[in-house]
Amino acid sequence: MTDRLEEALNHHRQALSLRHERQKILAANIANADTPGFKARDIDFRTEFAAALGRRGGRLELAATAPGHLARRGAPAAVGEVLYRVPDQASLDGNTVDMDRERSAFADNSVRYQAALTLLNQRIQGLKGAMAPE
Repeated sequence: MTDRLEEALNHHRQALSLRHERQKILAANIANADTPGFKARDIDFRTEFAAALGRRGGRLELAATAPGHLARRGAPAAVGEVLYRVPDQASLDGNTVDMDRERSAFADNSVRYQAALTLLNQRIQGLKGAMAPE
């Protein structure tokens, strides 16, 4: 029973987890907009989401390069590959953060996070209704 319940919610859980991780990356970009030499980063959500659903039975897990490295049990999902952004216009201090692009991506990711949360809530309510005795 719990396997079927987990299977029913896995898609939404993975989406929320990746959106959360992306939000942290975008927030770091915004926070470091004035840091000389800082390179803006982001993830390709579609690629990471497809990999997350196909990886280890649909579970996201941290990749370890050495024994004991990142040995957090029950840790939230981590993204596989964080990419650096290519700046539209080079800055003199080497910073590649474009605040307009970052704010836009941050707002878009926030809206999509809320949508995923709403869909998950509706899915849970539907499952609760199906399990409730009449």
